[in-house]
Amino acid sequence: MKNLKSIAVALIAFVSVTSFAQVSKKVDATKSTINWVGKKVTGEHSGNIMLKEGSLIFKGKKVVGGNFTVDMTTINTTDLEGKGKASLDGHLKSDDFFGTEKFPTATLVIKSIGEKSANVYSVTGDLTIKGKTESIKFELNVADNTATAALKVNRTKYDIKYGSGSFFSDLGDRAISDDFDLTVKLAF
Repeated sequence: MKNLKSIAVALIAFVSVTSFAQVSKKVDATKSTINWVGKKVTGEHSGNIMLKEGSLIFKGKKVVGGNFTVDMTTINTTDLEGKGKASLDGHLKSDDFFGTEKFPTATLVIKSIGEKSANVYSVTGDLTIKGKTESIKFELNVADNTATAALKVNRTKYDIKYGSGSFFSDLGDRAISDDFDLTVKLAF
């Protein structure tokens, strides 16, 4: 009977400890997507970029953290073809925009997270682009083995000022919005 009680106590202790342990779930970069939209006075362009690696950290069923690395060399325009596409893709990789030769990756590290409702989290993270780190806030929705988020990024905070009406007054209809949008779907 003593042994049975000891086993029961050990089992309860194990279940209690493991239910509060943090578990890191690796994101499947090949099944995950990051789409972007950049706007200008005369229209917009869209494309995608590849996640290099990442993970979400869970405590039980709740997300408590995460970190991600994006391969900036994969930035790609999807709304153009031919010379126009090649030209914009090259320009986005140049020092005018993301400087991918010097800064081949961007990172996001979740710093704090709060639960807004079931499976919806309010996230504050550190986003690093071109070696500059700024705080960013967004909502993260988690269901089954996927997580989705929509982020609005002010590119000028990362020293990406090309075509910005905030820095250049004579652009007219060539002005490019300071903000670009990211739609992220993570599979884990």
